[in-house]
Amino acid sequence: MNERRASELVAVLAEPFSAFGRHASLTRELTKRDILGRYRGASFGLLWAILSPFLMLLIYAVAFGSIFKSRWPQQVEGGPSYALIMFAGLIVHGFFTECLSRAPGLIVGNANYVKRVVFPLEILPWPMVMSAFFHAGVSMFVLLGLQLIQVGPPPWTFVFFPLVLAPLALLCAAIGWLFASLAVYLRDISQITGVLSAAMLFLSSALVPVEVISTDYQFLFRMNPLTFIIDQMRDVTLWGVMPDWIGLGAYAAVSLMICFLCYGWFRATRSGFADVL
Repeated sequence: MNERRASELVAVLAEPFSAFGRHASLTRELTKRDILGRYRGASFGLLWAILSPFLMLLIYAVAFGSIFKSRWPQQVEGGPSYALIMFAGLIVHGFFTECLSRAPGLIVGNANYVKRVVFPLEILPWPMVMSAFFHAGVSMFVLLGLQLIQVGPPPWTFVFFPLVLAPLALLCAAIGWLFASLAVYLRDISQITGVLSAAMLFLSSALVPVEVISTDYQFLFRMNPLTFIIDQMRDVTLWGVMPDWIGLGAYAAVSLMICFLCYGWFRATRSGFADVL
């Protein structure tokens, strides 16, 4: 009896991650379709995955490096430029924003899946997260390539960047379940994602280090879930500092708890999707 209960508990805990188990092949195909479909019809095709972050980095290099002459407190002569430091933070924000902006359309935009009783709707956030991971990885290699040209070989700690993003990926999956469900019943949800994305950018350490912010507002910046990941991303890709494993572990634990809560909400509201759509 105890073994049966244990197996049932394991099955319940593993259910939100069935996209990597019994639905792995379907998740892989949806992710592939998502990535390739974004550039279908474009003259440069998948090359835009590299061109877009490169052009964005070029804009920030000109704007903040040449025009505003901005500097970062940790910036040293011969080290990473302000544009590279900022770009490392924008990669994290871009990862989050891609998931946030697309989450409300996961169910509303795939109404045909709702009518198929056998289709596992619960896996839809994961192809979105994996697609965002792909684009973050491409942007990261653009960052490392320009870092190689500008200051020399990047620190070996850059290999940890997927582990730094992993806890945020859990949080983004949770947002996917929550916003996808809410958008079915409240279509205005999609209208607030742009404002929320901008708030998450300007109230994080993506553009300015928290240390230079007035002490009255530092707490607000540190409470932003992007700030810690952005700082960790810069540590491993630019400064050669090992990740804060304890901090990442705590972040992952909280994200995992939020995952289960949002997945539970998604499962509880799923039965009404077909009636509303």
